[in-house]
Amino acid sequence: MFRSIWEDIKREFSYGNMVTRLVIINAGVFVVINLIWVILQISNGYTSSPLYREILSLFAMSSNWLDVLVYPWSIITSMFLHEGFFHILFNMLMLYWFGRVIGDLVGDHRILPLYLLAGLAGNLTYFIYANWIHPSPGIAYGASGAVMGIVIAAAVLAPDKEMRLILLGDVKLKYIAVALLLIDVIGIGGLDNTGGHFAHLGGAAFGWFFIRRLQQGDDLSAPVNNFIHKVREFFRGLGQDRSKKKERGGPRVAYRNPNNKKEQATRSNRFTRRKTEKKTGGTPGNGLSHEEKVDAILEKIKESGYEKLTEEEKKYLFNASKK
Repeated sequence: MFRSIWEDIKREFSYGNMVTRLVIINAGVFVVINLIWVILQISNGYTSSPLYREILSLFAMSSNWLDVLVYPWSIITSMFLHEGFFHILFNMLMLYWFGRVIGDLVGDHRILPLYLLAGLAGNLTYFIYANWIHPSPGIAYGASGAVMGIVIAAAVLAPDKEMRLILLGDVKLKYIAVALLLIDVIGIGGLDNTGGHFAHLGGAAFGWFFIRRLQQGDDLSAPVNNFIHKVREFFRGLGQDRSKKKERGGPRVAYRNPNNKKEQATRSNRFTRRKTEKKTGGTPGNGLSHEEKVDAILEKIKESGYEKLTEEEKKYLFNASKK
């Protein structure tokens, strides 16, 4: 059973959209941090574990600038870290509902940059609050700032788009966004999670700014995507260097039957068909066997991304994965 679940998760992460991947990452971190909590609670005699708080502080956003300098990764990891079940449940529902609107209207490739930049804006707002508005030591974590950026961005893009809510029915995005903003504005007047409410408002402000700049022709997601691409290429290059070193470490022997002309012709025809499909923009897999069709679709995903598949290709790949 667990193996089947793991295979489902890997498939969704590999072929799903960015919203799905972000939900999976947040859920995975939530499970890991809570398992650590359980283990440390039991080992510490069911009393609060100082070690757990230390581990949490390594990945949460601190109000102390020295901690931020020592643990710079916390600026990013904090926006994927949740402790409470309802905290992550609410954030992931908002991310899933509103993130799909962003992906449909401005492209899936802008989801991750918006999430990261809005989360950074939320962390910066929290840091300013905790050091200058109401100086108090503490840590902040959770995806709320990043999610609020996505919520407001979706409401700016499609204010009159309706979403069905339990007990309320169909509600326009602009009213949902305003209600969430009011909750945070009222929250900054109290003493309960005031820094968190400031972080939410910081993320929301950036979500509005992101879409306004995009509407004016300035895509703030482009430099983020370029940086991510360079990081991927760097690690991909390291992997290729390691593979080359392994190949050089020993002799390689390859044997091909020169008389097997039928196999050579089949490979040549397959290559020709795929090359023609790329040039013409046709659907990969026409006239190919089942295995060849799947290979062609996977190759297209590798080159252009899952979102470039046609509905027919997505359906074919989904059906193939169940066989």
